[in-house]
Amino acid sequence: MAPATPPAALDEHQRPVSEFAELSRTVRQAGLLERRVGYYAVKVGATLAVLAATWAVFAYLGDTWWQLVTAALLAVAWTHVSFIGHDAGHKQILRGRRANDAVGLVHAGLVGLSYGWWVGKHSRHHANPNHEHDDPDLDIPILAFTAGQGRNKQGFSRWTAKHQAFLFFPLLLLEGMSLHWSSVHAVWRGQMKLRGLEKTLLVGHAVAYLAAVFAVLSPGKALVFIAVHQGLWGLYMGCAFAPNHKGMPSPSDDEAWDFLRKQVLTSRNVRGGPWVDFLLGGLNYQIEHHLFPSMPRPNLRRAQPVVQAFCAARGVAYHQSGLLRSYADVLRHLHAVGAPSRVSSR
Repeated sequence: MAPATPPAALDEHQRPVSEFAELSRTVRQAGLLERRVGYYAVKVGATLAVLAATWAVFAYLGDTWWQLVTAALLAVAWTHVSFIGHDAGHKQILRGRRANDAVGLVHAGLVGLSYGWWVGKHSRHHANPNHEHDDPDLDIPILAFTAGQGRNKQGFSRWTAKHQAFLFFPLLLLEGMSLHWSSVHAVWRGQMKLRGLEKTLLVGHAVAYLAAVFAVLSPGKALVFIAVHQGLWGLYMGCAFAPNHKGMPSPSDDEAWDFLRKQVLTSRNVRGGPWVDFLLGGLNYQIEHHLFPSMPRPNLRRAQPVVQAFCAARGVAYHQSGLLRSYADVLRHLHAVGAPSRVSSR
């Protein structure tokens, strides 16, 4: 099912301003915004235990090509560590900002990311989801996510936009290195409050990671291990975030959507049950997450039927699809957006 065409632009005062307040009241009364400390205690403990066990297996196996299996397992563990950092950044885990930030800083440090940089970037995304100019997640020079971006590409970027439906998943193999570089660039430019601590965490991570890999593996195997691990981590991260908004309506500066519609119409949910919940770290409930960013991850599933029914009663399009269909929709959208580049090159 294709995403519904967004409604015509209306002045925000033409819509009932109480709609989201009504939904929020219903969700709050159901207890869905209450912290789930016990759940996160188990989730954090289990995730860190798996991470530690994976490194223990790495040390035990020694200098062997079987370590490429370890690299794949480590990529999965890093992604789930990153999911916890994401939840901490949204203040889902604990009540206080400082406590959540402490959890986020530790988990970001374990995978070599700047927590402060990511929180700032992600907050801008939540404020303007899928907006061509204001959503930083759409600001990727070599890809085009809107028709306007597709028309404006030049040189190498035009070539990548032309073939982006075929290049999208291979390019995700570079996402891990891109995240590392963006973190280092932001910290050394001083774009966050805890610059000194963030520097220490990034340097400490790089030294410990490289020392461990090169201490156990010969140089050739070490380089291949790093490439496989970082590539699969980036691929998994990209596959978790890609279905959320790509291919959904992109609001313009002339459209005054209220908060409810801005978050719902630009987001896509992914169906699939508990295994998809685990695989995507709860990001498959993207509509509920965007409406209530601080809602704990395990409550999103319970909120989903409430939000869907609320939207249906008010004629607000609520889009969800299966996992494979969501990727197909993303690729179909990328192929369509790249059409101007293909036509102009003939």
